[in-house]
Amino acid sequence: MRIGDRLVGPGAPAYIIAEAGVNHDGSRADALRLVDVAAEAGADAVKFQIFRAAELATAAATTATYQRAAGHRSQRKMLTRLELSDEDFAAIRAYCRRRSIEFLATPFTPADLDRLEPLDVRAIKIASTDVDNAPLLRRACQAGLPLIVSTGASTTAELRRMVLWLRTWGAGARAILLHCVSCYPTPLEAANLRAIQALRDAFALPCGYSDHTRSTETGAWAVLAGACALEKHFTLDRTASGPDHALSLTPPELGQYITAVRRAELALGTGTVGLTELEFDVRAVARKSAVTRRPLKAGTALAEDVLAFKRPGGGIPPDQLRHVIGRRLTVAVPADTMLTWDMLR
Repeated sequence: MRIGDRLVGPGAPAYIIAEAGVNHDGSRADALRLVDVAAEAGADAVKFQIFRAAELATAAATTATYQRAAGHRSQRKMLTRLELSDEDFAAIRAYCRRRSIEFLATPFTPADLDRLEPLDVRAIKIASTDVDNAPLLRRACQAGLPLIVSTGASTTAELRRMVLWLRTWGAGARAILLHCVSCYPTPLEAANLRAIQALRDAFALPCGYSDHTRSTETGAWAVLAGACALEKHFTLDRTASGPDHALSLTPPELGQYITAVRRAELALGTGTVGLTELEFDVRAVARKSAVTRRPLKAGTALAEDVLAFKRPGGGIPPDQLRHVIGRRLTVAVPADTMLTWDMLR
């Protein structure tokens, strides 16, 4: 499939989404600075979250452990401080165009999607928390755009049902699943990157990785494990008070992350098996050719005991031995002579 001008899927370079999320802390200026960081790091897209706090959480909704660690007790109060207006998002979208980076945002309600569509987004990201959100998923399928769906904290039964919905509602051919561990941050030993291929095998859909580790290397490892898309949180300041800063990469680390991914892709190559031009030199000097063990007269019938196979190549190779035995020399040769076909009759 395509997201904007980028082909996304097996065989294409990994589509890298720099997850700004709510790390702007409600500031348009910081959101624009995050766009700059993502563009300069080489990400394909920068992604935000679009929501109205009062529509997303009740006044009684509490926070997760990692959010409480950052000093947040009430979801609604926390989210209210992290909202951006429609005018903010329009400015961010315009700035993404200027910086030649794709703008994406995660909606959490159908109303959020209504706010998002006028911004001419090229794909819709669905958070792990909404794998069971049939009204949102149905509305997202109706948008006719590629869907990127994270799978964290979901049972296999929930994932099967969600994929069935996508196919029933016409989005099955334009969906990407992201393996995700909904733990912030995710310990390295819990990353479970083999799940990328397992998801791909189970649902016959392109799969990637929504990476919540603090590592700058896991994106490259995920590509080696088959990921066609990556999502990674980043921040301007890891010590800031928002809920996601502590698990996010700094600007230099985001650059390192993306560089590591692209180097892993270089190392993966095309997967084509066979001789390459780079190997010609070593092949020529390291393959072996038939040579004489001792001086031989013209007319000598060749037997195995008068022959050896030594470097370099370019003469008669070892796999032609059966076609050499019993033939006679047309010329006299000294020891260690590389034989050629015109020496034999």
